[in-house]
Amino acid sequence: MELVVVGLPGSGKTAVGRRVASRHGAAFVDLDEEIERAAGRRIPEVFEAEGEAGFRRRERDAIEALGSPDAGPRLTRVIAPGGGAIVDSRNRWRLFRGRRTAWLDVRTEVLAQRLRRSPNVRPLIVGRDPMGAIRDLSVSRHRFYAAATRVAGIAEMGSVIDAVDRTLVGAAASGTVLLRAETRIGRIVIGEDVLAAEVATALQDLAARRAILVSEPGAWAAVGEGLASSLAAGGLPVEHVLLSQGEAAKRLSVIEDAADALSRLRVERREPIVVVGGGALGDAAGFLAATYLRGIPFIQVPTTLVAQIDASIGGKTAVDLPAGKNLVGAFHQPAAIVIDIAVLGSLDVRQRRAALGEAAKMAALGDEKLFATLEADGAAIAAGDTAATASGALAEVVERAAWAKVEVVLADEHETAGRIGLNLGHTLGHAIEAAAGFGGLLHGEAVAYGLRAAARIGEARGVTPAARARRIERLLDALELGMSPTGLDRNEVLGFMATDKKHAGRALRWVLPTADGYAIDAEVPDELVAEVAAGVLAGRS
Repeated sequence: MELVVVGLPGSGKTAVGRRVASRHGAAFVDLDEEIERAAGRRIPEVFEAEGEAGFRRRERDAIEALGSPDAGPRLTRVIAPGGGAIVDSRNRWRLFRGRRTAWLDVRTEVLAQRLRRSPNVRPLIVGRDPMGAIRDLSVSRHRFYAAATRVAGIAEMGSVIDAVDRTLVGAAASGTVLLRAETRIGRIVIGEDVLAAEVATALQDLAARRAILVSEPGAWAAVGEGLASSLAAGGLPVEHVLLSQGEAAKRLSVIEDAADALSRLRVERREPIVVVGGGALGDAAGFLAATYLRGIPFIQVPTTLVAQIDASIGGKTAVDLPAGKNLVGAFHQPAAIVIDIAVLGSLDVRQRRAALGEAAKMAALGDEKLFATLEADGAAIAAGDTAATASGALAEVVERAAWAKVEVVLADEHETAGRIGLNLGHTLGHAIEAAAGFGGLLHGEAVAYGLRAAARIGEARGVTPAARARRIERLLDALELGMSPTGLDRNEVLGFMATDKKHAGRALRWVLPTADGYAIDAEVPDELVAEVAAGVLAGRS
């Protein structure tokens, strides 16, 4: 087996790692030393000559050079990466999978004292107050370190080494946690093959006496039954309630039937339900949780790519009316969201491709790294190419898109200000969905048409630079989204836009992409909207 020791600068990764390796007769790898050996210069000199970007490239190369982990029963290698190495999702993917992990968690005051006395130069700390610098790094990196097994790093050295040793005892966990964050909008966990363990932990934290799974037939067969079996094997009694499949779940009559089922199960106010399904099921079952007994806890288990990167995050629950999509709903945050990319293996190509419409939206909102990843790997992810999963590209897209939404929601939980940016592409997209009867197009497919419309309107209004508009459309072309003629009547689509929730003072607020973000325009002429809508609905040659 192999062990990775992570932590902030000054946490003792090298000292602890060397001692643990020596105790077990294992090799010790200090990645900073490997980088210095390859570069022929010290880390501060690498930063000075190549900048942080150059250093991070060398860091990625050093991690990739580690190769596959040793899966044997004896500890053979201990690896200590630099404090910032695991901020990069591909680095975490390569380091954590198949290895034991230990996070040396040390208080910021202690780290600041250590760094003031240390002869080693930390380029990201130099010239700054150590306390403030470490506090900033702790906040920004906590979710990455917390994916590892926490070890209190402030005790006497022997005790710390003993605690790290205990992470090596017993069978290895079957999966890999890549990110763990406790937030105001619930616990967020992203990983691979972590579903049953993380749901069980969340239920235990909520003092649940049983597991009540709410799902729909497709998700139940693909994911729910296996999850139920695992929870039952762990000693939890399991009940389940099935709603309709797809958008058909988002009807008030379905919610009434589901509430009756919860009543027959005598579900109490503090008793959580586990919502297992895609975006439509999550909307409906989340609304059920928000309204049954005036609100009960729930755990989101998104089983589709679009749900993992978008629909499961934010606490917006809703059902549809004949007049439009999501017109009856509530804000109700889950206790936890468990995102397991392993469950995506059963998705068909169309579902994967459609989901990337939402990822493209997040990229267009200003996430340049996500934009570049989609340009490089999006087509392979859409096609279900196993290499895109093995390389960590799929995990990176899920993490970047999901966390970008988490940050937006944390800043504007109830959509009073900045959260409206998440509606980029949805103004026309929701109208297209409604005109198609909420069944002819998948959500992400409709959003892709809407994103094209927003780029074209933004360019015509002088908001979106031409180069940015072209880049957005090229990405959608590469993903094969928003290209086919919809066959929908333009006037019918425009009619559904009249009921859009983004109206304010009777004016429709368009979210339009800028060079690095978005702008709101409530004065887009009807003639321009009609012209662009006609072009988008007709598809691309």
